Amino acid sequence: MRADAARNLTAVLHAGAQLLAEDPGTSMAAIASAAGVDRTTVHRRFANREVLLSAVFQAKLDSAERVLDEARLVEAPLPVALHRYLEGIIPVSREWPVDTRLMMQKDPAARVRRQEQSARLDAFIRRALDEGYLRADVDAAWARTILDELVDTVAHRFPDLEPPQAADLVAATLLNGLGTT
Repeated sequence: MRADAARNLTAVLHAGAQLLAEDPGTSMAAIASAAGVDRTTVHRRFANREVLLSAVFQAKLDSAERVLDEARLVEAPLPVALHRYLEGIIPVSREWPVDTRLMMQKDPAARVRRQEQSARLDAFIRRALDEGYLRADVDAAWARTILDELVDTVAHRFPDLEPPQAADLVAATLLNGLGTT
């Protein structure tokens, strides 16, 4: 792919992610305009909004996969792995604000990829419990839900927090809670 074509594709995917997260009914023309490209450029690559949305989801899944790999959730000391994961996934969530749960209903391959990624995080939470980083009476599903919600909250409600500081906040909240005990 030529460099300008690659730039255009990236711009369309990012514009699509932002606009479709805000309004799933956003037109292809609006996405093209936000990406700074002609509408025919978008239509040449994507037959319709659903195909574009699928490409956005795949890009988000690709980014999340890289973060999971780089965090070394199994090999690294747990606090280090957690911080690496958070520093990576918070920018991914900001860059690709679309909700992948929507895609799970329409794309079986995306559903499988997301389930595999989710299983890796579930195993990481079980590791945190097994190694005593979370209280033994904490339900793993609850801890995982809290982790996901903290990431979503810090990524979208606190966009001015830089990823390292956002990761510090989420890690401290997950591992230490908000109480004094």
